[in-house]
Amino acid sequence: MGQIHWSLLSLLCLLGYGGLAEGFSGLACNWGLQSTHPLPADIVVRLLKDNGFNKVKLFEADPGALKALGRSGIQVMVGIPNYMLASLASAVGNAEAWVQQNVSKYISSYGTDIRSVAIGNEPFLQDYKDQFVSTIFPALQNIEAALIKAGLGKQVKVTIPLNADVYQTDSGLPSGGYFRPELQNLMMNIIKFLQDNGGFLTINIYPFLSMQADPSFPKEYAFFNNTAKPLVDGSIVYTNVYDANFDTLISALEKNGFGRMPVVIGEVGWPTDGDPGANVENAKRFNQALLDRIVQGQGSPRRRTPPDVYIFSLIDEDHKSTLPGNFERHWGIFKYDGSIKYPLDMGNGRPIVPAKGVKYLAKKWCVMSPSAGVSDPNTLAQSITYACENGDCTSLGYGSSCGNLDAQSNASYAFNTYFQTTNQSKGACSFNNLAVITTVDPSKPPCRFEIMIDTRKQKASPSVYRSSAAKIEAMFASLILGIVGLVICGVH
Repeated sequence: MGQIHWSLLSLLCLLGYGGLAEGFSGLACNWGLQSTHPLPADIVVRLLKDNGFNKVKLFEADPGALKALGRSGIQVMVGIPNYMLASLASAVGNAEAWVQQNVSKYISSYGTDIRSVAIGNEPFLQDYKDQFVSTIFPALQNIEAALIKAGLGKQVKVTIPLNADVYQTDSGLPSGGYFRPELQNLMMNIIKFLQDNGGFLTINIYPFLSMQADPSFPKEYAFFNNTAKPLVDGSIVYTNVYDANFDTLISALEKNGFGRMPVVIGEVGWPTDGDPGANVENAKRFNQALLDRIVQGQGSPRRRTPPDVYIFSLIDEDHKSTLPGNFERHWGIFKYDGSIKYPLDMGNGRPIVPAKGVKYLAKKWCVMSPSAGVSDPNTLAQSITYACENGDCTSLGYGSSCGNLDAQSNASYAFNTYFQTTNQSKGACSFNNLAVITTVDPSKPPCRFEIMIDTRKQKASPSVYRSSAAKIEAMFASLILGIVGLVICGVH
C-alpha cells in the first residue's frame, strides 16, 4: 500500500464511529448487554423512549431485551455473534431454527418490531486472521433464506456490520477509496446479495480510535467542530475524519457500480474513561455535534442523504472485553445505572434524561483498613490482583478518572469494585483482613466508588464474551502492578 495521508492512516487500520430536519423521526443507538449488573430491560426501554430513541441495535438476541421492546414503538436490529457463523453457514436448517427462535417468536408473540438482522460483527478484522472469511457469506445467505421461508423476507432485512479496515486508499484521499484486495471478490458478492435482497451495508466508524491509535494523528480532526487543517480532495473539502472515512467507503462502492447502495453507520461514539483521551469533555463535544448532525439531517460531502446512525453506545458495560483498551467499558452516554454522565441536547432543545426506577444495593463500600499493616507485600498484591480480575479496575489507569488516587485509595477502589460485583456478599470484603466495610462514601471526584444496581435475577453472559483467566490477568497486569507498587510504597 502506498503512503496514506495522516487523516486516514489510523482509521483505516483500526481494530474495531438550522432546526429539526424535515422527516427527522428519531434517534438510534446500540444497547450492549455485557454488564455484571445490567439495568432491567423495561427500565432501559423507558430510557430509550424518554430520550427520543426509536431504533436500537442489539448485539445478540437477548430474550429479556426483545420481550421488553415488544409493542414499544422502537425498531430493532438483532445481532448474531461471530461465534455462531459457522453453525449458521453449515446448514440452512440451523438458520431456520435461529430465525424461528429469535425473530419470528418475538414478532408474533410479543409484537417486537424487528426490522433487520446483523450477521456477525466486524468479521473481517485483521486480528481475526481470516477466521470468519469462509462462513460469513453462507451464513448471510442462509439467514436470508430462513427469513423468506418464515414469511419475513420483506419485513426483516439483512446486513453485516463491518469495520472501516475493509477499505483503504493509496492516495490518502477519500476519492481513492477501494476495498482491500484480498476481500474484493467476497465484498462484491456480499454487497450484490444485500442489494438484490433489499438489505443494506453497515459500517462502524470510530474517530476516537483514529486519535488513540496514532500519536501523530491531529486530535482536532477527530471532532466535528474543530480548528484542524482541512483535507482537500478535488472540489471537496473534508473538515473531520468521520466524513473522510465514510466517503472513502462511498468511493469504493461507486467504483464497483454500487453507488446507490444503502449504508448505515452501525457504531460511532466517544468513551468517557479508561484512556487520557477518553473523558467527559471530549465525549460531550463529540456526541453533541454528532447528535446535531443527525437531527439536522446532515449527510457527507459525497452522499448528502443522511444515513441512519446508531450511537455507540447507550450504557457503560463493566464486563466487556478490554483487549482493545480499558476505554471499552465506558462508551455509554449513560453510566451503568442509566444516570447522566454529561448534559446533551437530544434535539430541538430536549435535554437528556436519566433512567427511572433504578434500585441499588445498600449504601456501603469496601475500603482498605486504615489500620491494616502490610507485613507481606505479596498478600496485598494478590488481593488487588484478585479484586481487579473479578471486578472492574479500568478507571484506575493513567489519565483515567481515578488515575490520581493515593496509595490507600487505589487499593480501596480495587477492593470495592469486587465487593459491589459480588452484590456486597458476606465475606467479599476481607482480603486477608486488609479491608473493612464503611458507610462513608470514599469517592474523590472525579473518581466515583460505585454502588451496584440491586438486580438478583442477572444471568451469566455467553461464554464467547468471557475472557479466560489468563487473558484477564494479562489485560490488567500493567495496571495492577502500578496499583500494587503505589500501595506498597505508600504503606511503607
